[in-house]
Amino acid sequence: MRLVLLGPPGAGKGTQATGIAEKYQIPHISTGDIFRYNIKNETELGKEVKGYLDAGALVPDELTCRVVWSRLDEEDCKDGFLLDGFPRTIAQAEALSQGLIERETALDCVINIAVDAEVLIARLAGRRICKDCGEPYHIQNRPPRVEGVCDICGGEVIQRPDDNEYTVRNRISVYEEQTSPLIAYYEKQNVLMTVDGEEPVEKVQQEIFSKLDALKQA
Repeated sequence: MRLVLLGPPGAGKGTQATGIAEKYQIPHISTGDIFRYNIKNETELGKEVKGYLDAGALVPDELTCRVVWSRLDEEDCKDGFLLDGFPRTIAQAEALSQGLIERETALDCVINIAVDAEVLIARLAGRRICKDCGEPYHIQNRPPRVEGVCDICGGEVIQRPDDNEYTVRNRISVYEEQTSPLIAYYEKQNVLMTVDGEEPVEKVQQEIFSKLDALKQA
């Protein structure tokens, strides 16, 4: 199956992506992972990407698409893939569609995990982490037994800078502006599946599996 996963920060894409990739035996492909791989291995594409990142600039769509296709053309993607973090814009979506047409294939489904913005803010702004051992906490769902102290190692439990409410609101705003138009784009192509990301993780997963299984059998 050839799949794309959409959803704002805090929607639970990472958790769902792992389950989908395991069940359908397809590689989970994150653009961030591809960038890091190419930079680490000093490929020509990696050097180009690093140049933009070192300058504090966004990686242009054209280069991002070339990096993604360098991965999708590998042997393990021959029978399917799950794209996470790409496409982020209409231009990237059009480039993906064109590349698939050239390879005489198409997307099977675009999974959109929908969550209300205020729910996302509560989820992300409530996250905490142990500074020493990395154990995750949440002030509502999983607080440490002693406030500010890690249950595991006794280290200091902190809020990461990118989890403060201002930053979280900004990340969600950027997503809405850049990526949410993709929902309408894929809806027109009749490949969009929207699931309620406010439900428990297991329920969301079962709904995705059920709909994908029905799609495979159709």
